[in-house]
Amino acid sequence: MKQIADDIKKRQFKRVYLLYGEEKYLKEQYKKKLLSALGTEEDTMNFSRFEGKGISEAELIDLAETLPFFSEYRVILLEDTGFFKNKTEKLAAYLENPPDHLVMIFSEQEVDKRNKLFKTVGKTGYPAEFGVQKADVLMRWVLGMLNREHKKITRPVMELFLEKTGTDMGQISQELEKLLSYTMGREVIREEDVLTICTNRVENQIFAMVRAVSEKKQKRALQLYYDLLALKEPPMRILYLLAREMNLLLQVKEMKNAGFDQKTIASKAGIAPFAVRNYLPVAECYSSEMLRSAVEDFTDAETAVKTGRLSDVLSVEMMIVKYSENA
Repeated sequence: MKQIADDIKKRQFKRVYLLYGEEKYLKEQYKKKLLSALGTEEDTMNFSRFEGKGISEAELIDLAETLPFFSEYRVILLEDTGFFKNKTEKLAAYLENPPDHLVMIFSEQEVDKRNKLFKTVGKTGYPAEFGVQKADVLMRWVLGMLNREHKKITRPVMELFLEKTGTDMGQISQELEKLLSYTMGREVIREEDVLTICTNRVENQIFAMVRAVSEKKQKRALQLYYDLLALKEPPMRILYLLAREMNLLLQVKEMKNAGFDQKTIASKAGIAPFAVRNYLPVAECYSSEMLRSAVEDFTDAETAVKTGRLSDVLSVEMMIVKYSENA
């Protein structure tokens, strides 16, 4: 990312850029910065945009060969093409030695790093991965935006806010905008502001369900499940997320037993350090063996649904009932 910022500042652009990864908001911001620096808003004659699969490599190469008209660059933006997961021999060969007038920008959700085109971009251009940002990076980002609005927030309230939003920067931006509007005319953002105005993610409700199951509060766990169904959340996604939470609990428990501290556990499990504090007490309600069995049971339930042996709604109910029963 720093490389892209430096290229824009020096106006020394690579022939090819690949922006990829899960963090859509950040990827979108850098795409816009590149396009703005290249002047594509005013110069539609020398700018082309393609989206989706089925783009012809031969036609793309012909376009790339076309000299720009009264401009330094011909800019081509390609989004979600699937080129980096499929064979693109012609384009990969062409971009081994691209013309000086070309700036080609790819924006992709997923890539295969073994792909020939990916390796070519690594040699002649710049591949930039936009992954999920760490909690401390997100906190600094949010604080920067709050400072510009002359707002203050304590660390516990910041942690609560990020628990609500998750790590998706687009979601964080939307929720922060709501929070700023709600607290207009007031300097300090309080815990009750976050609880009142910020939307609860499905993942948070799933964790609340897992917590209720661990506390043997079967009625509460089932009610949370029915609430999610009422919100049109697919049962199979709920099943997947429940399995994911059980797997996280197993990882946290085993790393805690191995003597790792919270920061290390968070890094290895791919969750925020403050989130570990929520997982630890729930993990203590189970033995490692029980959690392994739970992960296997949830996986088996998913298979049973896919093979038609069990309905999707019933599969989740059965898992909730089984693991919330009093011994």
